[in-house]
Amino acid sequence: MRITIKKRTNKVRVGRILRHERGRKKISGTAEKPRLSLFRGSTTLMAQAVDDFSKKTIVGLATNSKEAGIKGKNKQAAVALGKKIAEKCIEKGITAVVFDRGGYQFHGVVKAFADSAREAGLKF
Repeated sequence: MRITIKKRTNKVRVGRILRHERGRKKISGTAEKPRLSLFRGSTTLMAQAVDDFSKKTIVGLATNSKEAGIKGKNKQAAVALGKKIAEKCIEKGITAVVFDRGGYQFHGVVKAFADSAREAGLKF
């Protein structure tokens, strides 16, 4: 899965996409242990548990959704999103996941999200 990149694309975004592709070669989710994917948008954070074999999203949540009731994309929002997504996963019977950081560095918002999901009961 190679993404074609236009000439006038943001170099930071291109680097993240290429890092994400490299990581996805090694990470895949199953029904028993899905892939917990995190995306940092310009105004929101999105997380979803994905079964890659059946190509279905088991659980998905974003900070701007009414269901989550969270605003922003800062560390506090990441902590709240991590707790909510972990609760939803545990409701569905998922206790262990494979964390996909999406090509982002594991610090700041990504680390806060992962730590809060672990504290809420997910194992990865």
